[in-house]
Amino acid sequence: MKHGRKGSRDGESGTKPDGGPSHEEAGEHEGGPGAGGHGDHGDHHAHMVADFRRRFWICLAFTLPILALSPMIQDWLGIAEALDFPGELYVLLGLSTFLYIYGGWPFLKGMKREFLGREPGMMTLVAVAISVAYFYSAAVVIGLEGKVLFWELATLIDVMLLGHWLEMRSVMGASRALEKLVELLPNQAHRIGEDGDIEDVPLDELEPGDRLLVKPGEKVPVDGKVSDGETSVDLSMLTGESKLVPKGPGDELMAGSVNQEGSVKMEIEKTGADTYLSQVIDTVSRAQEARSHTQDLADRAALWLTIIAISVGAVTLAVWLIIGYEFDFSLERSVTVMVITCPHALGLAIPLVVAVSTTLSAKNGLLVRDRSAFERSRLLQAVVFDKTGTLTEGSFGVTDVVSLDAELDEEEVLGLAAAVESRSEHSIARGIVEEAKERDIETGDIEDFKAIPGKGAEASVGGRRVAVVSPGYLEEKGIDTAGGEEIGEVSEQGKTIVYVLSDGEPVGAVALADVIRDESREAVESLEQAGVQCMMLTGDSRQVAEWVAGELGLEDYFAEVLPDDKSNKIEELQQRGLKVAMVGDGVNDAPALVQADVGIAIGAGTDVAVEAADIVLVRNDPRDVADVLGLGRATYRKMLQNLGWATGYNVIAIPLAAGVLYPLGILLSPAVGAALMSVSTIIVAFNARFLKTPS
Repeated sequence: MKHGRKGSRDGESGTKPDGGPSHEEAGEHEGGPGAGGHGDHGDHHAHMVADFRRRFWICLAFTLPILALSPMIQDWLGIAEALDFPGELYVLLGLSTFLYIYGGWPFLKGMKREFLGREPGMMTLVAVAISVAYFYSAAVVIGLEGKVLFWELATLIDVMLLGHWLEMRSVMGASRALEKLVELLPNQAHRIGEDGDIEDVPLDELEPGDRLLVKPGEKVPVDGKVSDGETSVDLSMLTGESKLVPKGPGDELMAGSVNQEGSVKMEIEKTGADTYLSQVIDTVSRAQEARSHTQDLADRAALWLTIIAISVGAVTLAVWLIIGYEFDFSLERSVTVMVITCPHALGLAIPLVVAVSTTLSAKNGLLVRDRSAFERSRLLQAVVFDKTGTLTEGSFGVTDVVSLDAELDEEEVLGLAAAVESRSEHSIARGIVEEAKERDIETGDIEDFKAIPGKGAEASVGGRRVAVVSPGYLEEKGIDTAGGEEIGEVSEQGKTIVYVLSDGEPVGAVALADVIRDESREAVESLEQAGVQCMMLTGDSRQVAEWVAGELGLEDYFAEVLPDDKSNKIEELQQRGLKVAMVGDGVNDAPALVQADVGIAIGAGTDVAVEAADIVLVRNDPRDVADVLGLGRATYRKMLQNLGWATGYNVIAIPLAAGVLYPLGILLSPAVGAALMSVSTIIVAFNARFLKTPS
């Protein structure tokens, strides 16, 4: 199973997308109405934003009297005598105690969680810093010789709460696109009763098999098929498809798409959690919260920063004491070191990029089911495409028309063939008729249509008896085609050939093959420009594979591959040392999708292929493979930028906090240290928001 080989998509715990404290640590109770639903994810962040905002403003209000009563601030402002009254230090202690408990609660709870998890990190650093400042200052009030640091305790808590508040707002911004998906569904649907009456009912009352009416301008409420009527729908919010898509009887309708033109009746196939939109929301939500390999790196870096902070803080305290400075000065340097080393920016660096990139992927028709595989996409060296239904449309189309009669040109030959085949339902017939329509060729009226079982069809067209037949029919009748050289070249390409006879004489031939998507050429070109080898895997003959590979300019191909051997071909490439992606759409592609380093399924393919894949191309467009690669690389670059900023500034900040430039008059207080740390965190958050899909 893929889950066992590449890591569980659902069972991984780990850092929350915001990198901050949990719901409980933010001071909120867990659970509540609707817990566990799609909206709960957004409600969780909304509660955190509200909690940090509330704590910040309340603590800021208490900070003002704390600053006014702090002896050091009074001396700086020259107001010591004006505010001198009996017991002022005890009032200061009382205000600071409230601030320490209420404002510091998220950090104290976070420290407990980190210790229980044996992963000391940012919360531990902040909790240690404010606890040292509080208990030392309290001891001074009670009688210890020294200076109170309550003003620094207050400003430190204020700045940390403000930083968390701003960070949570950034995270909320990254999650809003997911909420927009939820808003795509209407509240009610127009259900058609057995007697034809229409009633408006809530979506949770709908069941598969029910018939609905969808009016122009309305959103499709559930997944199903058009049963009556024709229209065009807007899929842009679901797949990124900018053009309106025509829909008629038998065509699929997706929940969340917008009906643009005529009213249509539809039959429900899927409701609730089974609909495409619900699966997108669920998948995006899981991917946002999934733990990635890069996040593991960030967590290890945070642990080392914690160790460095506490160690350097202790050494700083000892060194300043040893060289003869007062304890309060030495303690202030130690506290500043521990504050400025806080790795909260590091904790936010990766999860926020993950949240933004996953949302960007979904908005652009790239449904990421496995975060680790998405990260591996940046390393891809080869992409192997399945042919039928992926590089090609999976349907017959005309590739060549050959005239064998000097009096008829190619269009006239095609017109005769299309006239006869207009009465047939065969896939070859449909391909010929469609080609004639695209070329605006008039086919004329036909009479006396007759099928030739297993060989073709014939009819009277404009006074001629025209037949469209297989090569076997010519052999059976002993008819010589002449002009065989041109037809022979087409035949060697593995194409299907039918002959056009007029009154028993061959006048032309039409070659058909599985139609190559126009988008496939662009996809191959884009990937090769990105330095990725493009290959093809097919069960078709070598001649067919060679022709398709030549048309697309593929570097290599595998032909006549049995379904159960496709995964072996992927493994062969991996044994060459290549990082390989497999792109397919069928049941027989599933093993190869699992074997590949990155499995990519075409969204219009089978459920089995989609379930086996790491990434689903919702738009059924092979060009999106290049977008996967581009977004994967852009995401990784953004992660490295954030990691670099979140850790790199410590190279300068820690020595400054320790006081190495004190002889030059440069000294950082704990509050300034907290401000610098929070600024770095906010920069990391904004940097993640600037992640864009490569054009």
